[in-house]
Amino acid sequence: NRRKKTDDNILEIPSIPNPFPELCCSPFAPVLSTSLLPKATSRKKQVIKVYTEDDTSRALEVPSDITARDVCQLLILKNHYLDDHSWTLFEQLTHTGLGRAIEDHELVMEVQSNWVMEVENKLYFRKNYAKYEFFKNPLSFFPDHMISFPSEPNAAVSHSGILQMFLSSTTYPEIHGYLHAKEQGKKSWKKLYFVLRRSGLYFSTKGTSKEPRHLQFFCEFSNSDMYMSLTGKKISGTPTNYGFCFKPNKSGGTRDLKQLCADDEQSRTCWMTAIRLLKYGMQLYQNYMQAYQGRSGCSPLNITPMRSISENSLVAMDFSGHRSRIIENPTEALSVAVEEGLAWRRRGCLRLNSHGSPIAVPNMGTSIHRSQSWFHHKISREESQRLILQHGLVDGVFLVRDSQSNPKTFVLSLSHGLKIKHFQIVPLEDDGKLFYTLDDGHTRFTDLIQLVEFYQLNKGVLPCKLKHYCARIAL
Repeated sequence: NRRKKTDDNILEIPSIPNPFPELCCSPFAPVLSTSLLPKATSRKKQVIKVYTEDDTSRALEVPSDITARDVCQLLILKNHYLDDHSWTLFEQLTHTGLGRAIEDHELVMEVQSNWVMEVENKLYFRKNYAKYEFFKNPLSFFPDHMISFPSEPNAAVSHSGILQMFLSSTTYPEIHGYLHAKEQGKKSWKKLYFVLRRSGLYFSTKGTSKEPRHLQFFCEFSNSDMYMSLTGKKISGTPTNYGFCFKPNKSGGTRDLKQLCADDEQSRTCWMTAIRLLKYGMQLYQNYMQAYQGRSGCSPLNITPMRSISENSLVAMDFSGHRSRIIENPTEALSVAVEEGLAWRRRGCLRLNSHGSPIAVPNMGTSIHRSQSWFHHKISREESQRLILQHGLVDGVFLVRDSQSNPKTFVLSLSHGLKIKHFQIVPLEDDGKLFYTLDDGHTRFTDLIQLVEFYQLNKGVLPCKLKHYCARIAL
């Protein structure tokens, strides 16, 4: 529409109509946030390099005020990945073995500028299934012996009550427990009793006393970043494998790191999650909610991932007769599933010869798993644990790898209860046929694909079902 003339004596140039109005006023919600949309004022652009697990990289020219979430959205769109709200941008220090998940709202350029040129930090694009898991199940992240509530010391706090207290600006739960702290300028570690409060992290100079005269200030978080040790105690020198540290933003090197170490993974997860909530508060909840905005009928508590099917709605069907029927007998359903799996794999193993006739390829079942995203060829036990840890210690995160001790077997590495467990997959030969099993031959599978698919739907001998696989993606 033309603007109204305020003065008849002033001539106004008529506006030129937009030939493509549908490009400017789309009724759909934008895929990227407003920080990626072009503005009237020109912004300075810079080039960043993003890596993946297989050390492939991709250079991106992005605005100087781009956030980590927008970088992930760009890579998702460019590579046509499925956005399941778990893609994360990681910062990893190659020489020190430290890393952290960059929050969705953080500016990428500020992250890179917090280190001096001598320190090599890389940006990695991978999935992090535990990024907002504490919003869904906070009770597993905060054990009773490590958390206390000042308002209701003797009353049990509900699921929503823990979240409300962490996100409140007036009250905050207190985290307490023992941690190993490295003395400044020394190589020795000392075990102290720490207390986390809104004002910062303190340690007690007299046992487990929480009196103000016995509490000494250790670190605050508003101007610091928290990193996790990814290399273990052999390389980093920590007393255990569960180290983490704080780095002030104003300092540029590793000499100013304040290093801590927990006794187990549950303790480290509790400390690091509470510190994230203390530092960012409602911003984390807004990041968590932003992934579900624009979807009608979706809420963060009852969200259903895209392209997922509830296993409760799956039924076994028989289409062999004139009319289809539901197979109610579980034994018959299992035998039908096994027969269909064998028939599908026999069809997949057929190849055409020069005359166009199908021929069978021998030993196809022994190598068909190498094309799967969850299979990792010849990685060590430590590498598999580091890969699962980077993807998040959520129940069901897994990968399959070659066994280092026995070349003929495989290993299923699985996360459960904030621990990484390893199960050996043993090949069995019966009547000239090769099978794979996890339970000494009670349940047999013709190949690893059938084994993984079975335990994705059935827990079996495993502590939980297989849910999320660790993949080495390429950009």
